[in-house]
Amino acid sequence: MADMAITPHGNSAGVARYSQLATIFRRRIESGHWVVGERIPTVVELAEEWSVAPATVRQALGLLEEAGLIERYRAKGTFVRRRPQQDLWCEVPTDWNGLLLSPPGIEVELLSSDVAAQPPYVEHADGTPAPSYRHWRRRHSRDGRPYYLGDAYIAERWAARITDEQLAENTTLRMLKEMPGLHLATVHQTLTIVMADVELSSDLDVPLNSPIARLQRTAVDAEGVVVFVGDGMYRGDVVRLDISVHS
Repeated sequence: MADMAITPHGNSAGVARYSQLATIFRRRIESGHWVVGERIPTVVELAEEWSVAPATVRQALGLLEEAGLIERYRAKGTFVRRRPQQDLWCEVPTDWNGLLLSPPGIEVELLSSDVAAQPPYVEHADGTPAPSYRHWRRRHSRDGRPYYLGDAYIAERWAARITDEQLAENTTLRMLKEMPGLHLATVHQTLTIVMADVELSSDLDVPLNSPIARLQRTAVDAEGVVVFVGDGMYRGDVVRLDISVHS
C-alpha cells in the first residue's frame, strides 16, 4: 500500500490525528484485513505508511488496546485479539415483541425525574399531546459498562401508576403495554446516527465524537393521545440492527 498522510479535512479537522488513525486501524480489524491472532505491522512501518510520527501511531494503538482489540508484547510485536463485531451484543428491536424486552444482565440507574414536564421535541406527528408528562432519565449498564442513556416522557395519567421496581427492571414500552386499561394503538421509532458530544461522552464513557445510535420513539393510545415520547442514546460500539424481510 502506498504511503499516505492523514490530512484534516471537513468534519475531521478538529479530530486528533491519532484518533483518526485509531478509526482506520479499527476498520482494518473489523474488515478482516488484520486477522485475529496475527501480528500487525510495526509502529515504524505504520508511521511510514501514514506519514506520521511513531508517537502518533503508539497513541492510536493505545486506544485499540484499551478497547481490548489488540495486545502488545515486548520483543514480539502487536497482535489482534478480537474483532469489534464481537462487542455488538445490544440489538435494537424492529418487531413488537422485541420492543418489550430488556437485554439480559443489565443494571438500570435512575439519574433524574421530573413531574409536570413536556417533551422538548416529538419526532413523530401522530396523536395529540397529553396535558402533562412525567420525565425520567435512566442509564443502562452491563457488567459495569454504560451503554444506553434514555429520556422517557410518559403521560401523567399513566406515569403515576409506575413503581420504582418497574423502573429498575423493565423497558418503558413493557411498562405501558402491561398497564391495565391502556391500549397502545401505534408505536413509531426512528433510528439515526449522531456523534457523542461532551455530555454523552461523559455519561456513556466513550470518546468525544464517537458514533451514537439515537432512537426516538412515540406511542399513541386508542384515544389518539401521545402517551409516551422517548429519546434514547446507544453506544455505537455495542449496537446492531437486524432486519429480516419475508416474501
